[in-house]
Amino acid sequence: MGRIDETKPFIPVRIAVLTVSDTRTAAEDRSGDTLVERIAADGHVLAARTLLPDERAEIAAQLRLWIADPGIDVILSTGGTGLTGRDVTVEAHRDVYEKEIEAFATVFTMVSMQKIGTSAVQSRATGGVAGGTYLFALPGSPGACRDAWDEILHWQLDFRHRPCNFVEIMPRLDEHLRRK
Repeated sequence: MGRIDETKPFIPVRIAVLTVSDTRTAAEDRSGDTLVERIAADGHVLAARTLLPDERAEIAAQLRLWIADPGIDVILSTGGTGLTGRDVTVEAHRDVYEKEIEAFATVFTMVSMQKIGTSAVQSRATGGVAGGTYLFALPGSPGACRDAWDEILHWQLDFRHRPCNFVEIMPRLDEHLRRK
C-alpha cells in the first residue's frame, strides 16, 4: 500500500468535469457534484465543468478542447460507460487517447467488486493520456464516482503519494511532442 510523504509539498491539479447524459440537467447532476466536492475537498482546482448528451463526436470534441487548454491537467467524465447503445463515452475517450492506462480499468473493477460484486463487469471505466492531459471516464452513478475518487484518484493525483503518482510524471507526458 502507498503512503503520503508529508515532507513533500502538495501540488493542486486543475481538473475539468464532464457529465455525459441524455436525461440529466445540471441541477440533477449528482455524479458531477460528487466529483466537484471531492476535487475541492482535496485542494485541487475545478478548471471547467459541462454537461453533454451521449453523442460520441460532441464528447470527443469537448475532450479535445480541454486537452488543448493549458489550464487543464486532468479531465474526469462521468456517465456513458455502460453497455447500452447510447453509452459512447468510452469510445469518445479512446478516439482522443495517445496512450490508454489499462490498469485504471482493472483497479476500478477491483474496487467495484468490493462494493457491488459481479455487477462490476458492466462498467467500462477507462483512463488515458493525450496532449499531456490525463483523462478518466467514470460510470454515471455518484457511488462509482466516490469509489473512483476515494480509492484511486485521491491517491494518484496527490504528488506526495508514494511510491509513485500521476502528478510527478505529469511534466513528462508530452515529452514526445517537444523537439529534442
